[in-house]
Amino acid sequence: MPVSIVFLTAFGAGLATFALTPWARRLVDTTSRWMHPGVPLLLAAIGGAGAAVLANTYPELLAFALLSIACAVLVVMDLATYRLPDAIVGPMYPIMFAPLAAAAAFSGDWSRLGRSAAAAGVVLVVYLVLAIIAPHNLGLGDVKLSGLLGGFLGWLGWSHTLLGTMAAFVLSGVLSLVLIAAGATRRTAFPFGPLMVAGAAIGAVWGPAMVPGGG
Repeated sequence: MPVSIVFLTAFGAGLATFALTPWARRLVDTTSRWMHPGVPLLLAAIGGAGAAVLANTYPELLAFALLSIACAVLVVMDLATYRLPDAIVGPMYPIMFAPLAAAAAFSGDWSRLGRSAAAAGVVLVVYLVLAIIAPHNLGLGDVKLSGLLGGFLGWLGWSHTLLGTMAAFVLSGVLSLVLIAAGATRRTAFPFGPLMVAGAAIGAVWGPAMVPGGG
């Protein structure tokens, strides 16, 4: 996308998130400083710029930008309350997949949409199994978000999906070591949603470079 679109998308995503933050704060009933409008605004602006860089068509841009807005709000909500509300995660499935379906229809390449749906299902099942095995580490909110992020990464490629999914757990391990070094215990809890979003960003940017031939 042209540089002007990158800046406009960053601005629009940030502005939309700024407007949504008061509603999000009421939804989880918190006054945490994580929910200060400036925090999700900055995250959404970065995500919006990334969305414009990754997108090749305007339907893709719409899907990625809307996902960046949702993820910015979800990250701060999880940091503030350890919650990923269904009121945001659930509707994001049709909100993201509808523009991707339009992109597939316009291009005539339905394989990307099929791969996206398959990746969403595979990643969601992996998270569900892990949540059943270790419920103290993953919640159902994480499971539901995983399918959404898996669908996004699957649209880009299998290499993106693999790296993005693995990166979240690597980041979790690094954070655990840092917390233990700071005096925490192995049972110290921290929200996993932000690490999932960070992992997805890593996968989106560096997937082909880190996992060659996995497109």
